[in-house]
Amino acid sequence: MVVSGHHLATQAGVRILEKGGNAIDAGVAAGICLSILQSDMVNFAGVAPIMIYVANTNEIKTISGLGPWPKAASVNYFKENFNGEIPLGIPRTVVPAAPDAWIQALKRYGTMSFEDVTQDAICWAEHGFPMHEFMSNNVKMAVDRYKRWPSNAEIYLPKGRPPEPAEIFIQRDLAETIKKMVHAERKRKLSGRDEALQAARDEFYEGEIAEAILDFQKKNDGLLQRDDLESFQVTIEEPLSTSYKAYEIYSCRPWCQGPVLLQVLNILEGFDLKGLGHNTSKYIHLVSEALKLAFSDREKFYGDPDFVDVPITALLSKNYAETRKDLIDKEKAWTEMPPAGDPWKWQNAKTKRSGEMGQMERDLTAPTTSEKSGESWDTSYVCVVDKYGNAFSATPSDVSDKTPITPGTGLAVSPRGTSSWVDSDHPSSVQGGKRPRLTPNPSIVFREGKLFMPFGTPGGDVQCQAMLQTFLNIIEFQMDPQEAVEAPRFATFNFPSSFFPHHYYRGLLKTEKRIEDSVFSQLNEKGHNVEWWSEWAWEAGAVCTIVVDSVNKVLLGAADPRRECYALGW
Repeated sequence: MVVSGHHLATQAGVRILEKGGNAIDAGVAAGICLSILQSDMVNFAGVAPIMIYVANTNEIKTISGLGPWPKAASVNYFKENFNGEIPLGIPRTVVPAAPDAWIQALKRYGTMSFEDVTQDAICWAEHGFPMHEFMSNNVKMAVDRYKRWPSNAEIYLPKGRPPEPAEIFIQRDLAETIKKMVHAERKRKLSGRDEALQAARDEFYEGEIAEAILDFQKKNDGLLQRDDLESFQVTIEEPLSTSYKAYEIYSCRPWCQGPVLLQVLNILEGFDLKGLGHNTSKYIHLVSEALKLAFSDREKFYGDPDFVDVPITALLSKNYAETRKDLIDKEKAWTEMPPAGDPWKWQNAKTKRSGEMGQMERDLTAPTTSEKSGESWDTSYVCVVDKYGNAFSATPSDVSDKTPITPGTGLAVSPRGTSSWVDSDHPSSVQGGKRPRLTPNPSIVFREGKLFMPFGTPGGDVQCQAMLQTFLNIIEFQMDPQEAVEAPRFATFNFPSSFFPHHYYRGLLKTEKRIEDSVFSQLNEKGHNVEWWSEWAWEAGAVCTIVVDSVNKVLLGAADPRRECYALGW
């Protein structure tokens, strides 16, 4: 089964499975297709964090899929040149990680060639696909940004305007970029599969594609240098995990926000969630208050663990979660971000490095604002389970409207620097070689040691919140997967946004309008500043999942109707 953010990507993954590929081959094929079919929200030169489960070895790994700041970047650079801001465009460029992530996944855990898994993506880029309503609307909303750079307007405003739904949308330069990598692989085919895949990778980071990126960066005063590209490689790591009743939930490490999901589950474990009733005011209040506590810890502690001593063992301990529960008032909402905890007593290493100053000591006093320019709802998702029991979970991302397309390549080189702070004391500060704190966070769940479900979603700071609610819908309220995905959602924004300028909406709680009016009123009475989303809000995430029914030996796929998601299996 394959579930992804677009039906043509899902079909591409299924075709790979039909040809004998495994879950990793299919996931990479679908993921690369998403960078064509949803290139407003996923870029081939963006980010692509991946989680993989290999059934025959019982191995679970993550591939970071996140590039660092160029070595020349610094807080002082942005203070001196941009008045402490991280502006749109070239200045927010980090090393593009997705191509290396896809290829390393293939090389270590797949069976097919880069050429095998990119045929659909090349076809959709070179010959076009029917523009879908979701992408058309997104381009329309960002039309002024696309007009800002001629290379972007040429692709996304091909007739001087955003493409309408059903018009054929073509990205020939991007097709040629991928074909160059395929050609490099072919030339090294006789040297063996690993060498050929490496050649495809090197074409991007050291060959003609790299030359085009670096030339454009140099002409536009970018910081990215040859050594930044040539020395880069994704990290392959052990994931983090926590237990929730009979389930083990795995997520990526604190270079992303994935541990938020694990922390919240620790906090909520032990509460009678089912007894509170699904989406009652008491339930929404409790879950949102627990989320606020985890996001407070995210703000204080999370960052690239190669640069910041994150007390992650303590943050994920059950003892620490018990101390955080005490800050939840069942009748009164936190109307500002709660204080972060003190996890160090449960951590082996107690030496705090710079970058761990308490968030209340930093400037979080900016007034609440309705301006949404700092929000980001981009990203897509794909998960696969194959006949062998392998699982693939990936959340590729990066937009094409906030940085210029490198002419002749179709690439909007990762503008993920927007997820950093121009503040040396912040754990996710700008620093050369340091990764920004990523919002995409693919996950996999096991039940009593057996694969239960890969899942994930787009949605910026809503991602962990939408994933949490879907998981609880399945586990606590016994919903079938599709019902769990479609159930009305809510999200708190009572913390600094992950995206520059890091807006902070004190007390804000958004709920889909399908939630009852009486619940809306009761939440306001508890102190929440409640605002409606639409009935089916695309901003509320687009969760995709595959639940493994090990009793009946079937796979249950669920695709979120809030966006273009699609599930297909047999």
